[in-house]
Amino acid sequence: MEIRDFQQWINEKYGKRDRERGTAGTFMWFVEEVGELATALAEDNQANKTEEFADVLAWLCTLANINDVDLEQAVRKYLDGQIQGFK
Repeated sequence: MEIRDFQQWINEKYGKRDRERGTAGTFMWFVEEVGELATALAEDNQANKTEEFADVLAWLCTLANINDVDLEQAVRKYLDGQIQGFK
């Protein structure tokens, strides 16, 4: 599956409700999932880590959708040599 395909699937399944919730509310859900991922990373449970990575990606796609950002296009900067140095 391509990033764009997953983002589109998220939009088709949850888009209406996500837009009603708005960016601020959606961002709070995203942050909660990042916190759950942080907890999972500190534990020795691969299944939980996998689940939390998936949840973070899904909520990131949701945020991108309601803010009209194509994530696949956005990450092209990493492939096109537009990134220089390290952060």
